[in-house]
Amino acid sequence: MGIKYYKPTSPARRFLQVLDFSELTKKEPEKTLLTPLKKHGGRNNIGRITVRFRGGGHKQMYRIVDFKRDKYDVPARVASIEYDPARTAFIALLIYADGEKRYILAPLGLKVNDVVISSRTKELDILKGYAMPLKFIPTGSEIHNIELKPGEGGKIVRSAGAVAQLMAKEGNYAHVKLPSGEVRLINLNCMATIGQVSNIDNINISIGKAGRMRWMGRRPHNRGVSMNPVDHPHGGGEGKSGQGNPHPVSPTGVPAKGFKTRKPKYSDKYIISRRNKK
Repeated sequence: MGIKYYKPTSPARRFLQVLDFSELTKKEPEKTLLTPLKKHGGRNNIGRITVRFRGGGHKQMYRIVDFKRDKYDVPARVASIEYDPARTAFIALLIYADGEKRYILAPLGLKVNDVVISSRTKELDILKGYAMPLKFIPTGSEIHNIELKPGEGGKIVRSAGAVAQLMAKEGNYAHVKLPSGEVRLINLNCMATIGQVSNIDNINISIGKAGRMRWMGRRPHNRGVSMNPVDHPHGGGEGKSGQGNPHPVSPTGVPAKGFKTRKPKYSDKYIISRRNKK
């Protein structure tokens, strides 16, 4: 997968960098694995805006992705590598030996006609796309789509280019180093998939113009200092004035620079070392 650059024929083209999608093998999705994706515009169940600067965007259909990998011990052939508008990673269409079709997150390097398999009861080869419990995966292996509770389905390490490393096994838990640098205990019975998530060039994309963000459902994000005092703590003043606050805050008054907002929770005991500080 490469990055496509454009000649600066307009201001929007000057900094535009997009994927060339050479890795994809099929344009139309599998219709049996689609479901409508309703937009909410950042509003909750009673219609109030709870996430600012959301709305609009292109109409999308959701691809039903198998994060559980719970079709055990049945080999599946990779039929295609496809685009998914709901995520940064690419997805792979699997056709199992019994004819069933499922989407999975495509690992980096997975190709059409490759065979993948998942198992909960036995050790498999350490090949891209194979899924098994952590207790069967050798230490040092690169993994993604990791469960936090057995049978719940993969919850973490699912975005483009993400990869975790199995560091050690101790008792009933594995030490897993996450992409953030955090080392966390995860039950050995939790499933994980071998390899790195596809589309590692996603980080090199440059949107190029505001209109492309609108296509993605993102509205303009205006600054607090440009608002009125009723709208934001930084608002008000005559002409171009500063925020007037020695510590930048959110619209609700929460410090915005470096303030830790994570609340204590039961899972804190599973964190061995915190994530890398930026």
